[in-house]
Amino acid sequence: MKIVSVNVGLPRKVLWHDREILTSIFKSPVNGPVMAHRLNLDGDRQSDLINHGGHFKAIYAYPLEHYDFWRSELPGVELPWGSFGENVTVEGMREQDTYIGDVFRIGQALLMVTQPRIPCYKLGIRLGRDDIVARFLASNRSGIYFSVVEEGFLAIGDAVERIQVDEERISVTEINRAVADGGDHLSIMRRALQHRVLPPGLREHFLTRLASIEQS
Repeated sequence: MKIVSVNVGLPRKVLWHDREILTSIFKSPVNGPVMAHRLNLDGDRQSDLINHGGHFKAIYAYPLEHYDFWRSELPGVELPWGSFGENVTVEGMREQDTYIGDVFRIGQALLMVTQPRIPCYKLGIRLGRDDIVARFLASNRSGIYFSVVEEGFLAIGDAVERIQVDEERISVTEINRAVADGGDHLSIMRRALQHRVLPPGLREHFLTRLASIEQS
């Protein structure tokens, strides 16, 4: 596994459906080593700190291999690296084989897997598609969020090395499926709620879904 692109972006205002939106979804590749800090990369900043960023969503990685799928799904849409808002485009990382709590050495930084990316309407702004949020969630090509355990530089070509596999073995794909269709994944939601790394936002989401399902 390795990094094929490092992508950063600062907040910008864009017009979307006659509304002015502040967003950092537009990322551009950069050359040279970039420092991974506790909350983001140098040169990168989140716009909406309620729904984006923070300890559990410091670094977002997206697999290179998914780009071919989306190029076939979205003909005519240009998809340079960083198109999905990822900080690092990676080769060889698969959501179904990556587990919440896994620890990776990426360049000089030490990162921990926290959750899949749950898309919001700003992905639609980036790709010019109102339908992309539902399609992205249903595709199970979520990408992977990390917290930063140890700060360090990372760069194009750096190895992505898993140095610790979480013993609970709850994959990023399983969490994504539970979010997309919780009623069919009750056992995953219950297991996830016992996991020490599950972010508060997902914990609250799963508790609410379970309560609703059990009352119905």
